[in-house]
Formats: sequence, C-alpha cells, structure tokens
Amino acid sequence: MRTVNAPELATAAQDTSPWSGRRPERKRWKRNVSYWAMFLPVAVYFVLFKYVPMGGLIIAFKNYNFADGLFGSPWVGFGQFTTLFANPQTLQIIRNTFILSMLSLLIGFPFPILLAILLNEVRRSAFKRWIQTLVYLPHFLSWVIVAGMVVTIFALDGVINNLVVSKLGEPVAFLYKEGSWVTIYVGAGIWKGAGWSAIIYLAALSSVDPSLYESAGMDGANKWQQIRHITLPSIAPTIVIVFILSVGHVMEAGFDQVYTLQNSAVFRVSEVISTYTYKIGLQSLQFSLTTAIGLFESSVGFVLVLMTNAVARRYGRGLW
Repeated sequence: MRTVNAPELATAAQDTSPWSGRRPERKRWKRNVSYWAMFLPVAVYFVLFKYVPMGGLIIAFKNYNFADGLFGSPWVGFGQFTTLFANPQTLQIIRNTFILSMLSLLIGFPFPILLAILLNEVRRSAFKRWIQTLVYLPHFLSWVIVAGMVVTIFALDGVINNLVVSKLGEPVAFLYKEGSWVTIYVGAGIWKGAGWSAIIYLAALSSVDPSLYESAGMDGANKWQQIRHITLPSIAPTIVIVFILSVGHVMEAGFDQVYTLQNSAVFRVSEVISTYTYKIGLQSLQFSLTTAIGLFESSVGFVLVLMTNAVARRYGRGLW
C-alpha cells in the first residue's frame, strides 16, 4: 500500500474544501468588475423604468380614481376589457395598428440590410463615411420635423404637386387619400430609420472573413453570388435576432409618427392604439381603460415573439 505524505494530504483537503470551487468564481468576478460596472446603469434603468412600472398593470383590473388611489380603487376584474372590446371602434383600431406595423416591418425590414450590404461594398472610405453620415442623419430628427418636411413635400401646393400640376393640370391630395397616406407613412418610416438600423448589420459584416470573398472571386463568383452565398449566410443569425425582436413591436405603430402625420380625412386608417390611448387616457382621463388596452398590446407582442422564436428554432436560428 502506498504511503500518502503530508503535502498530498494538504492538497487533497484543499481540493475537497467547500471554498475551493469559489476561488475561480472570485477571480472571474474581479477580472470582470469593469464590465459589471458598465452594465450596472443599464440594469438600473431597466429595473426602474421597465419592470417597476409593471406593478401599475393592476389598474387594468380596477376602476381607478385619484381619490382612492392605486390600491384603494375598487376591483372590476375583466370589466375594463369587456368595455374595451364592446366598443366597435376598438377592433378597427387594432386592425389599423396591425396593418400599419406589418407593412412597416415587411416592407421596411429589408432596407437596412440592403443599405448595409451596399455600404460594405464601397471601397473609397471618404465617400463611404459621407454616405453613412447622410443616411444616419434622419434618425436624429424628431418626427415633428420629419412630418413637417413630409407635409411640405406632399401638400397640395408642395414640391410633388407642382410637378403633378405641370403634367396633369390638377394637384393630387396625397395626404388626404387613405392609400397614398399609408404609402407615405411607410416610406417616411423607412427614410428615417433605415440608416440607423443598418449599423448593426455593418457591425456583423465587419466580422466576415475577407478571405472568403477572395476565394470566391478566384473561383469565378461575381458580386451577386458572393453576396448570396457569403454575405447573407454570414449575417443570417443577426437578421433573425433583429426580426424576432421587431415582431414584438408589431402592435406598436408608433405614436409620434402617426400623430404628426394623421388628419381627419384618413382617420379611418390612421387611428391606432397609441393615439387612441392618448385620447382616452390623457384627454378623457380613463386610466383603467388605457391600461387595459396597453396590457392587451403588450400581451399580443409577447405571444408573437414566442411564436416567431419557435419557428426560428426549427431552423437553428432561435433567440433562445
């Protein structure tokens, strides 16, 4: 039988100590302190402004009033939801929200990808920086400014109608016809957000190995074939993740964009959940009804995210 000396016994005792497994964790923690410090403000922001306000959702199940407060107001159960969906206007508003959001998603989603691919193919760095600045700029403009530009361009005496009058003799009321209004709404959203949304795809493209393009070029692949077989598959995980996250906002048509562009002539297609919530919440002070429709909106977005992620997981591209 082999004799175990004292150093080996000490080592064995140290390995079996309940504190031995925590030393690597402590080292990792100390090594990543700077990253945790940078993450802390983000975590505090989400806790204070995203998770804590979720406690106010109980208002959707109460008949809230200022006198009784949040906890003293009487419970009504699902009464607010019954009142909400008993209103025939509600279904029209939900339909408008879903259609406008889906159009913005399906039509606008490919534009940042296309823009990122085009910018990635530019070889002159000075020209590339100039184009990037130009397409990023609309993101920093508020919707009040953008809507003012849109109204100026498409008004009856605007730039577009000046050309129309010179050709057809009569102006076209683009902003007062439902079909053209929806087109302008989607187009304005693409123009404002495509450049900024392309940043994440440019970051993904920067990780693609240039030798792949060189090898494909030596094999005779043209630019379209390189984009199809190298670029798009390389950024496919990023595209799927962004798409899944975008689906969660399908029921959010965007208050600023709709409110600044809508008018009474296109009210039938332009009234969405966010503008309806503003009117019944802040103008009519129906806070419980407003919370109920907000909870419905968030629940639908949550279900859509789960469904989209489940479909993506079938192809190995799920978010989780």
